[in-house]
Amino acid sequence: MTRTYLDFEKPIAELESKIEDLKSLGDGESSVSIEDEVKQLELKAKSALEQIYSGLSPWQKTQVARHPERPHCKDYIDALIEDFVPLAGDRYYSEDRAIMGGVGRFRGRSVVVIGNEKGDDTESRLDRNFGMARPEGYRKAVRLMKMADKFGMPVITLVDTAGAYPGIGAEERGQAEAIARSIDCCLEVSVPLVSVVIGEGGSGGAVAIATANRVLMLEHSIYTVASPEAAASILWRDSSRAQDAATNMKITAQDLFQFGIIDVIVTEPLGGAHRDKSAIMQIMGNMVERALREFDGLPGEDIKQARHEKFLEIGRSL
Repeated sequence: MTRTYLDFEKPIAELESKIEDLKSLGDGESSVSIEDEVKQLELKAKSALEQIYSGLSPWQKTQVARHPERPHCKDYIDALIEDFVPLAGDRYYSEDRAIMGGVGRFRGRSVVVIGNEKGDDTESRLDRNFGMARPEGYRKAVRLMKMADKFGMPVITLVDTAGAYPGIGAEERGQAEAIARSIDCCLEVSVPLVSVVIGEGGSGGAVAIATANRVLMLEHSIYTVASPEAAASILWRDSSRAQDAATNMKITAQDLFQFGIIDVIVTEPLGGAHRDKSAIMQIMGNMVERALREFDGLPGEDIKQARHEKFLEIGRSL
């Protein structure tokens, strides 16, 4: 498998390239044993990976969160949700494929799942608008949350977007109002709502479906009021200073956990979620299940009130 390496992963790329070359030599007719050398290089590559990923800067974490091979919403749904039935349309204007949604079963319980889907190749990324939802996407999310509330099904949301789509058409159709109503709906449903930031959590486009009882965040994901590039353009009129913006905005899971913005950091496999997709599916599934169990048997009004208090407390403590 051809792996995509980020700029700061160059030492790892070189080591793993040597390992592959040696393995290919070992598959030939050569009688020279290279097994020991391969093992030594594998240990060296693992050590380099541990060293690099133990000290990632906020900008490097941004790059990991955007990694093209990182699992997306559809990957998690395929792995964790049984009998998933996708539901489309907002019943007002149209279908927005940047937002996936539907019903299914998660470890024995019926749930509604809503998430941003970026796509995994050029065609699907264009089809999904790179995960940037238009107003109809958020109105679809509201429709599905209200359905979940009616039938007593918990809601799981998977956040992975650079932000809501900023196009003229979206603004003409009420983008800000659609986001506000989605946030309001998150606060008003009486069923448990668990949100996971699996990649980028960008601006109101993320908060619209992440105003949850429990907000989980993958270790190398980001959650921010604006993308580092946009923030740099606003603050310094220079998008090339995105690295400075990322550092100063406190966008990492570790910073946000310290501030009480998120509730749980989900540990990723060494080297990021894209290096071991089956492992991250199991890890994240366990954390979501644990979060949902916290609300088993609680009255709907108590669940809703706890959600209100959670977000009011953020304003009091910051």
